[in-house]
Amino acid sequence: MGIFDRLLGRAGTDGTKSLPAPRQKIRRGPRAEYDGATVGRRSAGWRRTKLDANGELSPAVQIALRGIARDLDRNNPWAHSAANKIAEHIVGTGITFQVYRDGKVDDALNQLARRHFDTTACDASGRHDLYGLQLQAARTIVVSGGALLRRRWRRRADRLPLPMQLQLVEPDYIDMSKHGPMPSAPGVNGGFFVHGIQFSPLGRREGYWLYNGHPGATRPSDTGSTFVADRDVAHVFRADRPEQEHGATWFAPIILRLKDFGDYEDAQLTRQKIASAFAGFVKGDIDGQFPGIGTDDEGDPQDREPLDFVDSGTIQYLRPGEEITFPNPPSVDGYMDYSRVSQRAIAAGLGVPYEILTGDLSQVSFISGRLGRLTFNRSLATWQWLMFIPQFCAAVERFFLDAAEMAGHDISGVSMRWTPPKQEMLDPASEVPANRDAVRSGQKTMSQVIRENGDDPDTFFDELAQDLARLDRLKIVLDSDPRKVTAAGNAVQIPNADQRKPAK
Repeated sequence: MGIFDRLLGRAGTDGTKSLPAPRQKIRRGPRAEYDGATVGRRSAGWRRTKLDANGELSPAVQIALRGIARDLDRNNPWAHSAANKIAEHIVGTGITFQVYRDGKVDDALNQLARRHFDTTACDASGRHDLYGLQLQAARTIVVSGGALLRRRWRRRADRLPLPMQLQLVEPDYIDMSKHGPMPSAPGVNGGFFVHGIQFSPLGRREGYWLYNGHPGATRPSDTGSTFVADRDVAHVFRADRPEQEHGATWFAPIILRLKDFGDYEDAQLTRQKIASAFAGFVKGDIDGQFPGIGTDDEGDPQDREPLDFVDSGTIQYLRPGEEITFPNPPSVDGYMDYSRVSQRAIAAGLGVPYEILTGDLSQVSFISGRLGRLTFNRSLATWQWLMFIPQFCAAVERFFLDAAEMAGHDISGVSMRWTPPKQEMLDPASEVPANRDAVRSGQKTMSQVIRENGDDPDTFFDELAQDLARLDRLKIVLDSDPRKVTAAGNAVQIPNADQRKPAK
């Protein structure tokens, strides 16, 4: 039978009638206790999968998400602003450090670390100090889903404070073709690969297979990949699921919404241009001639100029047969309402307050702004202390200790403490007294308040002691000195020796 016979259900050669194929129906199962688990028409659009996080983030998915996210970052102002704002708030001017030995600041190692990390000597490209690398890493994590910090050993002839530098690269460097079980030799139980990451048979991460150059680089580079031990690489990303080995761009939940909103803005811009254009149409006569620019009796063009445009205050006298009509351009309504709804959805998907993403403070009161900022501060603390500091900063600490030991320094009992940037107070007039009362009542320590302000307590107290000693030496008394002046501005009465003795 031909295809048309089968489609029309005509009889076959054996006399039997061919029936059209039945329509595919959604299989309905028994109603589950959870509505979301029930299979039916309302839940037919759900994509149910049993894949783990690495199965969902396959190489093809990662490449597609990164490409789209980078395109949005380049061309979409809201995506670009979101990436900047998140990175700026996570890192700010830098997550600073202090080097401690057995609970006390080690001045020698601290100065050594400052000479290396507070200058461009720590950057393999020679452009950033440690805090610039932090900011670039945070932004790469948001857009590309992750960042790689690689340690590069250097020779003594390079004359660096420490014999190593940091190289920050994008996650594209991971050779994700390395996947599956490792080929095992006789008598050796091999491990396995997960999209470019090598693991031991027990599941311990051993290292990364990295390309020798960026796979999308324009400059010539070797396209092969090399194994780099885990101790020399820090893979920084936000893991949303257990056993997740790669990160997804933070734009993933809002990619389509960003694109749709960008298309909507372009359409509204075109519509606004049409609405703001003042155009007129001049009708001709039956023969297709325009009376305003006709010819005279001798066939020569008339001297009169046509009305091609309208200037301010123009008065045009029309001749018999001329007619000018003006169109009614489309109106532009509902733009702000739809924009706010879309921008709030984008902000919610990124975990950023709407006001910070857009800069629109027109509908914000002090109370609502404070509540939104407090919620955002909690998100920032989560990103800082549960992702960036354990993965990026801890790797820098490990690299520093190894390099210092190689340079001949004693690193026993040495560690680094990290302090995120301060969060600006929304209402210093009420927050400063609140911190003071919390310290006086024992609910907070002075060191805790100092860390919340983005400072290191040991450095703060050393500077305070130096300032107070200088004031005493110069015999200057300020009302900010609690040793000399009370909060009410009165002089502090120091009891004499008899008054200090306890009563019998």
